[in-house]
Amino acid sequence: MSEILDIHADPEAAIAAATEAVREGECIVLPTDTVYGIGADAFSSDAVRGLLEAKGRGRDMPPPVLIADAAVLRSLTDELSDETLAVAEAFWPGPLTLILPLQPELGLDLGDLGNTIAVRVPDHDFTRELLRATGPLAVSSANTTGNPAAGSITEAVEQLGESVAVYLDGGPASGPVPSTIVDLTGEPRILRAGRIAAAELSRYLPGLVEG
Repeated sequence: MSEILDIHADPEAAIAAATEAVREGECIVLPTDTVYGIGADAFSSDAVRGLLEAKGRGRDMPPPVLIADAAVLRSLTDELSDETLAVAEAFWPGPLTLILPLQPELGLDLGDLGNTIAVRVPDHDFTRELLRATGPLAVSSANTTGNPAAGSITEAVEQLGESVAVYLDGGPASGPVPSTIVDLTGEPRILRAGRIAAAELSRYLPGLVEG
């Protein structure tokens, strides 16, 4: 049976329960700085498959990975340019997702993503503490495919039900506008417009292409 925990009432207990669920290969729902997300151990192909199945999503739409801070990037990719580090320092924590070359020896199986990984550091203190305990999490919006992303735990439970072991209630989400996604595997390109405008990003990514 799913467990619902208020992160404000007892954050340590919430982190402990969520961490145990992640280690057991279960899915959790967690607050972020945008909408609620459904998360699983990024290094477990079975856990990621459970996440995709809970959403009703195929392997052709692999989830991004949330990390606690930019320093973790060095364990996920071998290719960190000065521009990548500069834009990460400028906008992380925050609603910016960077697509980077994946370190091949990691053996991550997030779906049919080829040799890239989408990474973000959320601007949410509790969630970063959680990520320090769990390690990188594959995280997608907490909803079933075709339905709006959950802005509250109630909405997440209604959509995902018992497919999630632990729900972490952080109150209402900040809003439906998603993170901006920038592909840095070649010429810098915005793949999805979001909370951070192209003009802001262009200060750190000369030659940035929109769309």
